[in-house]
Order: sequence, then C-alpha cells, then structure tokens
Amino acid sequence: MSAFRRANRRPGLVRAIRASRELLPGDENFGDELSIAGDRPAEVIARYLAERGERGETASHEAGLAALQVWQALSQRMGRGAGMVSATILFTDLVGFSSWVLEAGDEAALELLRAVAAVAEPSVSGAGGRVVKRLGDGHMAVFADPRAGIDAALQMQDGLASVEVAGHRPRLRAGLHIGQPRTLAGDFLGTDVNIAARVGEAAGAGEVLVSDAVLAAIDDDGLLVKRVRGFRAKGVPRELQVFSVKRG
Repeated sequence: MSAFRRANRRPGLVRAIRASRELLPGDENFGDELSIAGDRPAEVIARYLAERGERGETASHEAGLAALQVWQALSQRMGRGAGMVSATILFTDLVGFSSWVLEAGDEAALELLRAVAAVAEPSVSGAGGRVVKRLGDGHMAVFADPRAGIDAALQMQDGLASVEVAGHRPRLRAGLHIGQPRTLAGDFLGTDVNIAARVGEAAGAGEVLVSDAVLAAIDDDGLLVKRVRGFRAKGVPRELQVFSVKRG
C-alpha cells in the first residue's frame, strides 16, 4: 500500500477532518442518506462519492464532503440551494416533565434526560434517521423512510419502559408528519415541520401519532392503526387527519 493510501485511511486524520466540519458553514452532517437525496449538483456528487464505498472511511472522502458542504451552504445563501427535501419529521417530548422537575430538582432532571437520550438517540440513528436538535425534554429528528420513523418512535417507547429516576417513570409522546421542509445549515424549517410539531403535541403519554400523509406512504403491516377523531390544531390544514399507531 502506498504512503498516500496509508495516510488516507489513518483514523486520526479522518476524525480530525470530520471534526473540522463543525467549524465550516453549512450542514456538518452533509453526506448522509437524507441530505444527498435531491438532484442539486452538490448532492449528486456526494452520492457518487458514497457509491465508491468509502463512506466515512478515508480522509479524502471527508475532505470532499467538507468542500461540498461549503458549496451547498454558499449556494443556499445566494438563493440557489435552499431547496426542499422529502423527509419524515419526528417530534418527541416527555409528558409531565416540567411539573415533575419542580419536585425532583435539577440533578434528578439531568439524570433523567441523559437516560432518555441514551434510549432515544440510538433509536433514531439505528433506524437510519438523524437527530436534528434536542428540545429540552424532547427531540426533533428526520428520516428518509417514514416507516423507519415510526419504528424509531415505537422503539423509544419500548426502551423507556425500563427507565426510572427518583421513582419516576418517563412517558414519551411522539408525532410524525411527512413533507418537504426547507433545509438551512443543518436545520429543517417550514410548514411541514410545524405540522409535525402540532401532531406531536396532540399525542398522549405513551402514544405515537402520525399524519395521514405518513400513513399513505407506508406499509402498515404489523401496526395497529386508529384514527383520532376531532383532531384540531392551530396552524395545520383543516383537512389533516391524524392516526395513532402501535405494534400489532
């Protein structure tokens, strides 16, 4: 193996370039399945790099993604790249968390949030999704595959069944909607994001709700699906229908 190939595969160098991407403009996660699903030039080139089978394993691949990340960010600022992607958006939070914290205190709250993150975040990544941001006692995540988003939410519910802090068992609620949010510097914005948040807010403790758009995009084999009657929320289309899902 040549000196270049050895250096190119040096784990320390790969990690250093990957870490440097956090300091660059744009989406530091550019290169994952969701971020390269479109047909803009940077996404097409990134897919070509991924197809070479070196995803995340070489310094040259990470450097190439870094350059594409900056290109994409500059295009967005000039109004050419702030496009839309097809994504399933998941919002989660803990029911009754704020009230519990008043009694339990900050130390217990931090312990609980760490325990919840240890369940929630691997559930997202294991299903092929990406955590966009932490929202206090919840998360926002995105998925290319809507069924994967549902499976991740259900896996979170299962995992939290064994979590207990200071005698308290957290109860998670979750909501999903599929649409075409706008991407900007690693974040997702727009009407479809707002709809997903409203669907999540309507869920009860231990419940996963999905919009009719999500339900239409999946094979619901293995799921029990029930329509939520009388769903109303500010800022969502009046015709939106919402369904609860659980494992069959």
